[in-house]
Amino acid sequence: MTQPLLSVEDLSVAFRRVDDPSGTGQALAVKHVSFDLAKGETLALVGESGSGKSVTALSILKLLNYPAASHPSGRILFEGRDLLTVPERELRGVRGNKITMVFQEPMSSLNPLHTIEQQVVEMLTLHRGMGTAAARARTLELLGEVGIPKPEERLSAYPHQLSGGQRQRVMIAMALANEPDLLIADEPTTALDVTVQAQILKLLKELQARLGMAMLFITHDLNIVRKIADRVCVMQRGEIVEQGGAEETFLHPRHPYTQALLKAEPKPDPAPVVPDAPIVVETTDLKVHFPIKRGILRKTVGYVKAVDGVSVAIRRGETLGVVGESGSGKTTLGLALLRLISSQGPVAFLGQRIDGLSFKAMRPLRSDMQIVFQDPYGALSPRMSVSDIVGEGLLVHQRGLSAEAREARVVAALEDVGLDPESRHRYPHEFSGGQRQRISIARAMALEPSFVVLDEPTSALDMIVQAQIVDLLRALQRKRDLTFMFISHDLRVVSALASRILVMRDGKMVEEGEARAVFEQPKEAYTRALFAAAFNLEIAGQGVVRQ
Repeated sequence: MTQPLLSVEDLSVAFRRVDDPSGTGQALAVKHVSFDLAKGETLALVGESGSGKSVTALSILKLLNYPAASHPSGRILFEGRDLLTVPERELRGVRGNKITMVFQEPMSSLNPLHTIEQQVVEMLTLHRGMGTAAARARTLELLGEVGIPKPEERLSAYPHQLSGGQRQRVMIAMALANEPDLLIADEPTTALDVTVQAQILKLLKELQARLGMAMLFITHDLNIVRKIADRVCVMQRGEIVEQGGAEETFLHPRHPYTQALLKAEPKPDPAPVVPDAPIVVETTDLKVHFPIKRGILRKTVGYVKAVDGVSVAIRRGETLGVVGESGSGKTTLGLALLRLISSQGPVAFLGQRIDGLSFKAMRPLRSDMQIVFQDPYGALSPRMSVSDIVGEGLLVHQRGLSAEAREARVVAALEDVGLDPESRHRYPHEFSGGQRQRISIARAMALEPSFVVLDEPTSALDMIVQAQIVDLLRALQRKRDLTFMFISHDLRVVSALASRILVMRDGKMVEEGEARAVFEQPKEAYTRALFAAAFNLEIAGQGVVRQ
């Protein structure tokens, strides 16, 4: 038999326990994992948050926090060499050249002080010895390949000036710059909308065919696994509970956990449309234009039209699903409705015009309009306990509450989102991704708002937790008669929650209407293409049909 490119044999990963005063206690995160990966093959590691997928992948390049991490057993053979024992100098020649990695969170992986050009060029000059002009030309080519619009204009941009999806595309461009033998992709499409997701997957498959590149693909999205993987390893609690061919695993799953994963999709049960319900939030011809400034004097030479003439009304008890590609203006629209960024055009909340109100005048309304951000780890202060995080809004907006009453509200909010109130004295890093998102929701719900903007609240979560969060949001909405604006690129989740749909593209409203009607008979070609990419549909005539 041909020797595999990568062979993981009996790998275990242990972390030193911080709660052990002796410093000798260890917790096993990965337990006796074994798999092979051949050249040109794609192996998917699948499992819920905390199952050990990323820890396994990070071990391959020894990127864990050593010496807090250790390997009680196992070998990682790459081209016949054990990467766990090779000298650090030799390992540096493998990292970024023969094996590259795309991390899940691009904002924390990209250097905030360097431009996009500097960061991609660095990969090319360091590993391939390219000159400045050649590296710049190759950088433009790479950015174009991964779908960055107008790459020449993005070279001088910093990571914070790009959308989440665009930052992830930059990470993929950096990883592919040196045409590696093995690409480790840790949730590389989490932040991407469905159309770009399809482009990236197609690009990766094309590169595999051209370079003979192998891929270790870590994901919680089983739909992606169906499209890209040759073989699948299912992980649970640090162990591989099932592995085999992708098609066979999906058709005939053997392990109960694999069966549960395949069944874990949000159940469609959207909030009903109530035509005569009072309007909670309304705007007409809303615009958010960001100036483009250049030159020494920083003169305005143009505008980025993030939101360009959008009109929408959201009624009490409804969920407006806002969908579109990365950079289409979805999040900007939500922030403008909450008056968290400046905009042009009337914005009314509960019948009151708020577009002209000052920051101070807006403060009394803040408790009634809340937001849940996409990345709970970045949105929660690492220095505050969960009790302080959830109770912070009460401390600001309801100063008349006693400490006991405030604590009771925090406990009630945590119970509402399915968290043990006794965990309120712990800190965000002690929780899983799904639990942190529940804390973010509890923080918003503690103030008993009327309107909540949910900005991609399930995008980084595995399928099982995703379904749990959708059920939680639906239950909270019915219990409190809440109005939601649900921003997402995951149309399966949107279809499970949304009463109405707003489709955006390049800052403009492409299509809007009742969710059922839009999903069944989309009027616009862009909407049909978006749904086709999301649901594995085949465009036929004016509608869409399932394959």
